[in-house]
Amino acid sequence: MSDDLETLREQTVQALAAATDLREWDAVRVGTLGKSGRLTALLKELGRMTPDERRTRGGALNRLRDELSRLIEARGQELETAALNARLAAERVDVTLPCAPDAQGLLHPITRTIEEMAAIFGSMGFQLAEGPDIESDWHNFSALNTPAHHPARTDQDTFYLPAEASGQPERVLRTQTSGVQIRTMLGQEPPIRIIAPGRTYRADHDATHSPMFHQCEGLVIEKGITLGHLKGCLSDFLRAFFQMPDLPVRFRASYFPFTEPSMEIDIGWSRRTGQIGTGGDWLEVLGAGMVHPRVLANCGLDAREWQGFAFGMGIERLTMLRHGIPDLRSFYESDVRWLRHYGTSPLSPAMLHEGL
Repeated sequence: MSDDLETLREQTVQALAAATDLREWDAVRVGTLGKSGRLTALLKELGRMTPDERRTRGGALNRLRDELSRLIEARGQELETAALNARLAAERVDVTLPCAPDAQGLLHPITRTIEEMAAIFGSMGFQLAEGPDIESDWHNFSALNTPAHHPARTDQDTFYLPAEASGQPERVLRTQTSGVQIRTMLGQEPPIRIIAPGRTYRADHDATHSPMFHQCEGLVIEKGITLGHLKGCLSDFLRAFFQMPDLPVRFRASYFPFTEPSMEIDIGWSRRTGQIGTGGDWLEVLGAGMVHPRVLANCGLDAREWQGFAFGMGIERLTMLRHGIPDLRSFYESDVRWLRHYGTSPLSPAMLHEGL
C-alpha cells in the first residue's frame, strides 16, 4: 500500500476512534466514502492513469475501501449500542419504589357521577341493581317490546356474540341496561324502585360516541303511578345533579318501543355559550316514559294492577355537561393530567344517606 493510502487509512481509523456519537461518526463516514470523500476522490483519479497503473492502483484502492467500510460499519454499530444503553439507563424507572407520599389518587369523573346519581336517587328511595354485560337477545330486545325487525337489532349498531351450540339463545353485548329492569321484574315482586348504572356497548365511535359507554336506567313499578310522578322525579334529579333549583326542564313527546307514552327531557341552556340553565335554548339530556303494558306482561305483571315509569340517561353525557368536557374520547385515554384536572378526591364521596 502506497504512503498516501496508508496515511488515509491511519487518519480514518483515528477519526473513528475519536468519534463519541453518531453525529461525529457520520461526519467521518461522509468525509471518507461520501460523494466528495477523500477515498472517492482517489477512485475518480483512476481514469487519468495508464492501464498498468490503473490495475495496480485500483486494486489497492478497492482493498482499502472494503477495509474502511468494515471499520466504519463496526464503529457505527458500537456507537448505536452505546447510545441505546445510555437512553435506557436515563429512562429507567424502578417500579418497586413506593409511591410519592404527596401523590393522591383521584376518582374518575364517571365514578363520581355514578356516586352522585346513587346519592340523589337513593334519597328518593331507589336501590341499585346490577346485571350481566352479556345479555340474551330476549332480555336485551324482545322483552322490551322490540321485535326482530326493529333497527336496534341490526348488526350495524350492536355487538353480537357467536352462538355456542344449537338451541342456545343468541347473545349480545348489552346495548342498554334495560335488561336489568327485565331481570328485576322477573325476580322481584312489586313495588320496585331501582336504578341500574353500568357499561353498555354499541358499534359507534366519534367525539360524542364510544363503542363502550355508561348508562343509568331507572324503573319504578307500583300501584297508582302516573306521569306526574315521572315528571316530579326527573325534574328533582336534574335540578339536584346540576345544583340549580330553578333549572328549566321540559318534557316533549317522543317514541320508545318499551314505553307508552314516551318523552324526551330537555333542560334550559345557551346554544351560544354552552351554559346550563340560561339562554332560552333547550338541550335533550335523557329519555323516559310510562312502562309499556306489553313489557309488564312479558315479565308476568298485570298492567291493570301495576303501573310504572322508566328512564335512561348517558352517564358520560351528563358528566360532560356538568364539567364542560368537550370530547367523549378523553374519558378513556388514561391521561393522568386529565384525571388530575377532572378527578375528585375519594375522601369526599357523595354518600347515599346524605344525598348531595
